[in-house]
Amino acid sequence: MNRYSYDEQVIFAFVKDDQLVSIPARHKKRLVVLRYLVERCFPDDRVYPEKEVDQRLALFHPDVAALRRYMVEEGLLTRKAGEYRRAEAPAGDPNRD
Repeated sequence: MNRYSYDEQVIFAFVKDDQLVSIPARHKKRLVVLRYLVERCFPDDRVYPEKEVDQRLALFHPDVAALRRYMVEEGLLTRKAGEYRRAEAPAGDPNRD
């Protein structure tokens, strides 16, 4: 029996020395990594200008455009007029706070 959760195993596999080594190709794993990054990069419920979003994501991985796009597509961030905000968790979703 593995003592680490699935999410922890994915993070251990893709994050080394606080850097995202690659963006997972598999949707399930990518979603785990994206949720982790949202928690790390956007802790506050406020508006983030695109430039700040890019700066925060660049601390983890150079392909900030892909990460931003994936986060919006997955409903983790909302985008309006070049400004981003953490999306509210849908009711009953145990994977979102």
